[in-house]
Amino acid sequence: MTTPPSGANQSEAIEARRLLALRAYRVIGNTVTPGLTHMTALAAASLGAPMAWISFVDQDSCWLQACVGTDMAQVERAGSLCEIAITGDDVFVAPDLALDPRFAQGLSSGPRAGMRFYAGAPLITASGERLGALCIADTAPNLAFSQEQILILKSFAALAMEHLELRRSDFVNAATAGFAKAAEYSFIAINDEGTITFVNPAGEALFGYAAGEMLGQEIDIIIPEPFREAHKHGLARIAANGASTFAGRTIELMAQRRDGSTFPIEFSMSIWKDRAGIGIGAIMRDISDWRARDAKLVQMAQHDKLTGLINRAQFDDELESTLKADRHATVMLLDLDGFKEVVDSLGHATGDALLQAVSIRLPSCVASKSIVARFAGDVFAVLMPGVGDPLVAGSSASAILDAFQKPFQVSGHTFHVGLSIGIAIGMGRDTVCDDLIADADLALYQARRDGRRCARLFEPAMRSAVVARRVLHDELTRGLEAAEFVLHYQPQVALATGEVIGVEALLRWQHPQRGLLLPGAFIDALEAHPLAASLGGWIVAEACRQAAYWRAMGLPPLRVAVNLFDSHLREGTLAQEIMGCLARHHLPPGSLEIEVTERIALQADNSILDPIRELHRQGVAIAFDDFGTGYASLSSLKRFPLTRLKIDRSFVRDIDTDGHDAEIVRAILGMAESFGLDVIAEGIETPAQEAVLRRMGCAEGQGYLYGKAMAPSAIAALLKRSERDMMTVSAA
Repeated sequence: MTTPPSGANQSEAIEARRLLALRAYRVIGNTVTPGLTHMTALAAASLGAPMAWISFVDQDSCWLQACVGTDMAQVERAGSLCEIAITGDDVFVAPDLALDPRFAQGLSSGPRAGMRFYAGAPLITASGERLGALCIADTAPNLAFSQEQILILKSFAALAMEHLELRRSDFVNAATAGFAKAAEYSFIAINDEGTITFVNPAGEALFGYAAGEMLGQEIDIIIPEPFREAHKHGLARIAANGASTFAGRTIELMAQRRDGSTFPIEFSMSIWKDRAGIGIGAIMRDISDWRARDAKLVQMAQHDKLTGLINRAQFDDELESTLKADRHATVMLLDLDGFKEVVDSLGHATGDALLQAVSIRLPSCVASKSIVARFAGDVFAVLMPGVGDPLVAGSSASAILDAFQKPFQVSGHTFHVGLSIGIAIGMGRDTVCDDLIADADLALYQARRDGRRCARLFEPAMRSAVVARRVLHDELTRGLEAAEFVLHYQPQVALATGEVIGVEALLRWQHPQRGLLLPGAFIDALEAHPLAASLGGWIVAEACRQAAYWRAMGLPPLRVAVNLFDSHLREGTLAQEIMGCLARHHLPPGSLEIEVTERIALQADNSILDPIRELHRQGVAIAFDDFGTGYASLSSLKRFPLTRLKIDRSFVRDIDTDGHDAEIVRAILGMAESFGLDVIAEGIETPAQEAVLRRMGCAEGQGYLYGKAMAPSAIAALLKRSERDMMTVSAA
């Protein structure tokens, strides 16, 4: 329960409000208007008093203004006649001050010196605050001051208060007008007939009019023609009931300049009533820049900044709208083949320029109603609303693939850009937008697996394949944690003698249910596994351990080649790791060879190259695997510190029957000789293949002719047998 204020606190609050009101009338220390002085003089003459003034009662003083018959300006408030005059609602009259014990002592000196008669009418505002009093005085007593004279003095006080009120309103109006003139916002006021009664300079500038030119004209001059009829009805409603649904709200609408051009404004309206009737005012400002910025933000929110195509979010909205309208929809996801290699070799600026070129060509390949978007990176999407026929979808995809057969000329380079396309078809509102895009993504994944530069239509079996990959991922995690992986080794021989000079370490998975698995069953999933790097570290350590063990058995020293995962290479610690393993097992650096595949070579940056360069400086051999199968092979010879090239098995398979393969191998051997590199041929399966390679000058070989990948114990047995054979040959 709230405690009511005490009498003292209430009096203090009333006095505080009174002083605040007094300040609002700006009379303390200011010269009052001549009209107020004329009023006090008229009051004095009407009532036969030689003295008259207006006293404004401040906190400690009474300020005397509009004085007639006296030159007093300020007297102490405490004990003053005016302090008593403002306490009542009626006129305070002291007929003879000498007979009043409250004032008799102050008549010989001070502000009341020589004064015998006083009458004061309080000046009361409309809200009840008492500012001061209209006072008259005489040097003689006036015992006959009548009730009629009291009413006259009270009327003069009311007139004075009205004068002060008008003066205060003038101050407010002047401040308002000054503010309006100086404001950057546009102010316009009209009457209930729609005639402009006020406009500030900012408003005139906003609408293109000269100073004063808008006053007296109809407000229709700033309202575009299509909206004038509605405006007239709204103005009529305001005139009828003095209200509007727009009052107090900020809205946006169109306005018209003097030259007839239209533009958007922000508009806030107020309605009031005064002596002239209903007034309507508005604050306005041009929001053309805002609208432009909003449009730009919408553009940025819906479109890809680099290509200008719509982005993923807007594509989703378009697809959702199509499906909700119960229409068929074909979605194609497109991925550029080899785009990462472009960026890695030529930089992001060239890659961006290529993406922009693609974004220009792609829309020209599809129907006009199709919607083309860029999702992210080098992935684009096409929405074909209303298309549910797989044949039509396939034909469109073929047209895109054909169009991309033509090379791109970008930044002084020529690019042959292939596409992989995944297609999925939705059947109306029963299709979930995200599911349809996911289906297209699965089809795109299949297209990449099928060799790229092709299109694949989604089939439910693809989703099953995803489930199978997830299961495989989980099995790999368990297998890695359970140490189910082992290394087998395939012999590498000197073709001239058949001597085993090295082995390649090849990964096998000893699966508890499926038996010994070759890499084809798991390597793709393993390379993408988070634990691939740690497995790569194990492969290096195990290969070094096994090589040291064979040496400890007294077997001839072997070079052990290992293949590493991309994630292992990118960890940045490869050089320290390998040199540490070699030192730990007391192996010379030349006993280990690192094989680099073309895929790694294409993606190699300094995080990969720097450790490989360090290993090469330390004496570790670096081989380029599957050489000759990719267009990056020649450039890789410049970037990598190689020691050996491995001729891919695809060139060896028909070397004794296919002249083209023979010429390719001969060219590789010549190139290697020019670069000072050793060469080993993979996939040798027949003596005829071996004979051709020997005639060409190839020194080393690997393949089923010499043995498949085998367990370490089998390699040891092979080495012992080879050693005995060599000893037999030497003895003969």
